[in-house]
Amino acid sequence: MALRGVWQLHKLIVSYCDWGGSSRGIRAFMESQLPVFKEKNPQLEVVTELIRGQHPHLKGFYKNKNQRVICVKNMDPEDIFLHASRLRNALGRKVVKLRTRHVTKHPSVQGTWTTAMKC
Repeated sequence: MALRGVWQLHKLIVSYCDWGGSSRGIRAFMESQLPVFKEKNPQLEVVTELIRGQHPHLKGFYKNKNQRVICVKNMDPEDIFLHASRLRNALGRKVVKLRTRHVTKHPSVQGTWTTAMKC
């Protein structure tokens, strides 16, 4: 996703094994869909990395120095393309867990309003 017109993902590393069975889907992805993905995203540096004896994964590096790693073990090429697209569309921000459903800077003294309130 672009933040103020600038794509946030600047590097995508595709790691795979040329021998292992869990990398079968990513090898098919690299033959069929990765060239199209590179062509449609010229702003993105796509690097393939051969790591023998390891499960395949996608690693995305963002402009704000964060990185995300997604394991694509035993996935189809379509699923791997979906994960690569999600990495490209993400902003790279850390996921923040919310403590409550209602987020406000000034909480109510009387409590939050609900539809089940009875007089």
